[in-house]
Amino acid sequence: MSTRDFLVEIGTEELPPKALANLSKAFSQEVLAGLKKLELNFDASESFATPRRLALLVSGLVESQADKTIERFGPAVKASLDGEGKPTKAALGFASSCGVEFDQLQTAEKDGVEKLYYKATQKGQATSQLLSALVNESLDKLPIPKRMRWGNSRAEFVRPVHWVVQLFGDEIVEGEFFGIKAGNETRGHRFHANHSITIEKPAQYAQVLEEAGHVIPQFDKRRDLIRSLVIAEGEKAGARSIIDEALLDEVTSLVEYPVALTGKFEEHYLEVPPEALILAMKSHQKTFYCVDAEGKLLPLFIAVSNIISKDPAQVIEGNERVIRPRLADASFFYETDKQNPLESHLDALKKIVFQDKLGTVYDRSVRIARLSRELATQCGADPELCERAAMLSKCDLMTNMVGEFADLQGLMGRYYALNDGEPEDVAEAIDEQYRPRFAGDNLPATSTGAVLAIAEKLDTLAGLFAIGQPPTGSKDPFALRRAAIGLLRIMIEKQLDLDLVKCIDSAFDGLDSLDPSAVNRSDEVKQQAVEFLMDRLQAWSADRGINPNVFQSVMALRPTRPVDFDRRVQAVAHFQSLEQAAALAAANKRVSNLLAKQEVAEGAELKPDLLVEAAEKALYDNLLSVESEVTPLFAAGDYKQGLATLAQLRQTVDSFFDDVLVVSDDLGLRANRLALLARLRRNFLLAADISHLSS
Repeated sequence: MSTRDFLVEIGTEELPPKALANLSKAFSQEVLAGLKKLELNFDASESFATPRRLALLVSGLVESQADKTIERFGPAVKASLDGEGKPTKAALGFASSCGVEFDQLQTAEKDGVEKLYYKATQKGQATSQLLSALVNESLDKLPIPKRMRWGNSRAEFVRPVHWVVQLFGDEIVEGEFFGIKAGNETRGHRFHANHSITIEKPAQYAQVLEEAGHVIPQFDKRRDLIRSLVIAEGEKAGARSIIDEALLDEVTSLVEYPVALTGKFEEHYLEVPPEALILAMKSHQKTFYCVDAEGKLLPLFIAVSNIISKDPAQVIEGNERVIRPRLADASFFYETDKQNPLESHLDALKKIVFQDKLGTVYDRSVRIARLSRELATQCGADPELCERAAMLSKCDLMTNMVGEFADLQGLMGRYYALNDGEPEDVAEAIDEQYRPRFAGDNLPATSTGAVLAIAEKLDTLAGLFAIGQPPTGSKDPFALRRAAIGLLRIMIEKQLDLDLVKCIDSAFDGLDSLDPSAVNRSDEVKQQAVEFLMDRLQAWSADRGINPNVFQSVMALRPTRPVDFDRRVQAVAHFQSLEQAAALAAANKRVSNLLAKQEVAEGAELKPDLLVEAAEKALYDNLLSVESEVTPLFAAGDYKQGLATLAQLRQTVDSFFDDVLVVSDDLGLRANRLALLARLRRNFLLAADISHLSS
């Protein structure tokens, strides 16, 4: 079948930079999905995105749908005529649904019955007749939170649309989009080629735009070019450019033809914490920063311009002129904030409401301080330092710097605490309280910080469950899921052997000063909070590649100490890799079913003198020998070695089931054999219920 290339381009005012990549991806996905739904085959596709356009090139698109053969069976022939030989209502209805007269129907056999039959060939539609509707439908489905109107039109889109290109081969595909008729004319760079450019063939689109329009339409190509330009600028200055990937994406969405320029700022600004300067450069000016060989911030920045200037020095000077006030603000905030100790902001926290039912930020600080002190005694941390860090942990929220740069909360608290002469552990903990901020982020490095981070997250979790605002579906406004996984990561990776039930109890105890009519501290709500944490532990384990059956084998025992839980999971994962694992898992499942069916009482007495078969005596002797080894191993939490030792039972367990009739007619022998199996199972249950490993 003949094919052509298809090009569609939507030309707009500058699109939102943070949304550009997602809009381009969604547009391409919707169009391509539509083509597949219409059974219009194609060879390949390429998407394009710049600040002023979304475009898609589909190569080798068929010129029309394939013809279809339509076959339909109706009522049985015998039932299609009435007593007078006239078509029945059912027969006429079938003919009508096929769009033909009754006498135009054929007959054919189906399932041994002669039935009315209709067969026709449906001619495929021309691709050019389907494209405009498909593109319009795709544009309507784009993830645009808030659409806008422009001029007198009632059309709505993310930004005003100024031109539309729609080409199928060298043919313009007629269509109207947002009140604009499609054509074959695009527009070039707003400043260097702001005029119409004719696209003769879809495949020439990118080349023509770059050569005649001064636009690099491929997002990835533009992104790679910016990266190389920024790196080269840093090298020219004898520095190393630091490229933030999110900033790189945003800058790529702001320019159509990038030019990198290096500017400078006064060295005295380096007295300000580098994080504040970097944030000012990134968030306000969208510039990249530079460091020396030791990683120390240099008084340089690299801006990416959308213009090739005849006088780059003026552009650089303009960037320096704009960035200087931002850095001056940061310097002023820092020097002003240092004049007052962090502790002086505590009273101001009493006026800031954390949550209507959970009190002020000061109330929250007091709760976290109490909880931190309690947890510190269990973790081997210094209770005094943990309590002090907790009381100061939210004070930097009232500083000028954090008021301007909210992302610096915690970090500026550390700088100000050090300036006040607070212990270094206290200062570090103030910064570390929010860790991990995202998946894969570093954990608190200090024990004080780890305790504070756990307490901070526990207070949030307990408070929101107590007022009936846990996460629901996709809604999680307080990021409790992230906080829960962060809390679990700290406990497990820092080997802080805390019990979740006790932690939740302690966190709920801290809510006792709140209005009891607004806060539910019941055991039921506490259990819901614990279950939420266990669910997050399962999700985190899955992300780490833990087999669900392995997790469930431990979950069946309901251990609530994350460190202990993780040791068991790792031990079961290792056990599963052993040669004996499959047979022992199956045996455990069989034993579990037998004990449940026979209703064996907990702690049923085992009488060695009633062991009469050689296989059951061998299992008993082997079990006694292994028990003496595994009991101290499990007591010490060495589940890996304990399960590996139990694996030695595989041969005697197999022989037992091969040679011994468990459900004997002799009730005494039956009870004794079930007691032996119960004892075998209890040893495995000291680590996990490995019957879950058996499919």
